[in-house]
Amino acid sequence: MIPESTLLNFRSLETPFYYYDIDLLNRTLEEVRKHGLSKGYRIHYAIKANFNPELLKYIRQAGLGIDCVSGKEIEHAVEMGFDPSEIAFAGVGKTDREIQTGLDHNIFSFNCESLQELSVLNELAEKSNKTASVSIRLNPNVEAKTHKYITTGLNENKFGITTDKLPQLFELLPTLDSVRLTGIHFHIGSQIRDLQPFKDLCSKVNEMQDHFEAKGFPLDHINLGGGLGINYEDPDGEPIPDFESFFNLIEQHLKVREGQQVHFELGRSITGQCGSLISSVLFIKEGVNTNFAVIDAGMTELIRPALYQAVHHIDALTSDRPPVKYDVVGPICETSDTFRNGMMLPELKRGDLVAIRSAGAYGEVMSSSFNLRERVATRFSTDFE
Repeated sequence: MIPESTLLNFRSLETPFYYYDIDLLNRTLEEVRKHGLSKGYRIHYAIKANFNPELLKYIRQAGLGIDCVSGKEIEHAVEMGFDPSEIAFAGVGKTDREIQTGLDHNIFSFNCESLQELSVLNELAEKSNKTASVSIRLNPNVEAKTHKYITTGLNENKFGITTDKLPQLFELLPTLDSVRLTGIHFHIGSQIRDLQPFKDLCSKVNEMQDHFEAKGFPLDHINLGGGLGINYEDPDGEPIPDFESFFNLIEQHLKVREGQQVHFELGRSITGQCGSLISSVLFIKEGVNTNFAVIDAGMTELIRPALYQAVHHIDALTSDRPPVKYDVVGPICETSDTFRNGMMLPELKRGDLVAIRSAGAYGEVMSSSFNLRERVATRFSTDFE
């Protein structure tokens, strides 16, 4: 919840804007440290979730590395002070230029997703007189029980190398003089609340590791990716994901070799709950079958509801009036520019402030200039101390 003293300051600020609760971010990072880093696990923050420099400062101070999916993300992470030896580079479509960026920075690992990518990486590394450290991304065909757009570990998904290609992989690897296999990598999807898919993943990882060793390819590390979800329905009831259960499950079911490192790539679970999109009510429209609360934030600021049919909790910050049912909508000329349908909120009036919660991941970073909208400001709880 936003403190009353901070809320008073909001009234003088131009909306919409993103607001980040730094105390909650730090408490979340402490849980990651207590239950993950303390076990010796290496955790790379998935910078695609939110690359705000202020948030990255605290994430770096907490001892996390970075998971990147573009060359620009690598450059941004290095600029923010992250050690390249803690940077993993994933992505099914790395360009030659992006690969070169990773090589130039001597990053920890290229998470390679196809046989052809391995050959291209070897060629570019050879030209640069480098040896690229590689983690093979395997597709485990594990159902993540999440939205179809963010499921990544099934055979029909574009990600990773499927098991039927392993004979070709084992033939190819010894011919690549500028590539060094260091590990295997998995990522089955995002916003996973049920831990069973992670248990299933551990079984597949154990099986794959045995197979690699039998073929003469011992592994320095296992990278299990990310995907742990957050509670969008009740952000105040569960502001921090259950990292203890998550890491304990991995510890119980993953067979780790002596001296082997285990890596994760967590994003949403770290920053998702610390961010809110603050917006003002522009108009209240009485429709035929519903009432519309038209706010000044739109899908240009938070596209998740339009793209994923995502449901974010919304708080009325400046009204304690009796509840009214609203469709909360934005100003963009698209019917999909709708945040919630049929939501009971304290009666809203022009100028009231609302907070769209759990917007700290895939919110600010996915904003656009559609309708020539300007990028909105960011505010932090530390600004009002």
